[in-house]
Amino acid sequence: MLVLFQSKSAAEVLMFAQHARPILVAAGKTFDTPALPERGVITRAQLDKAIAGIEALVAADPGHDDVSGDHDETAEHPIAQPVGMRRRAWPLLTMLRLARDKGEDVTWEPAPTW
Repeated sequence: MLVLFQSKSAAEVLMFAQHARPILVAAGKTFDTPALPERGVITRAQLDKAIAGIEALVAADPGHDDVSGDHDETAEHPIAQPVGMRRRAWPLLTMLRLARDKGEDVTWEPAPTW
């Protein structure tokens, strides 16, 4: 399932549910089932805790996010490299920070299918 995160203060963020779940758990959300609920909200009152939790998750991830800018011709093509937590969480983290600055909630729901 694709999950669409929305806030009035930022562009929409689209993420696979299996990638969104650990980020939302780090943000302080608890779930009764292994699956991500179809809809949810991070309220403006929860944003500071959510941001701190995601930042801690990113900091703890050894990840594969070498962004030094050096291009090594022998290195694996970027499309073949695994995506680390920092890159995966960055768009949502940016949205949460903007929502906090503007005092707005962030919601998620299933992405529309066309």
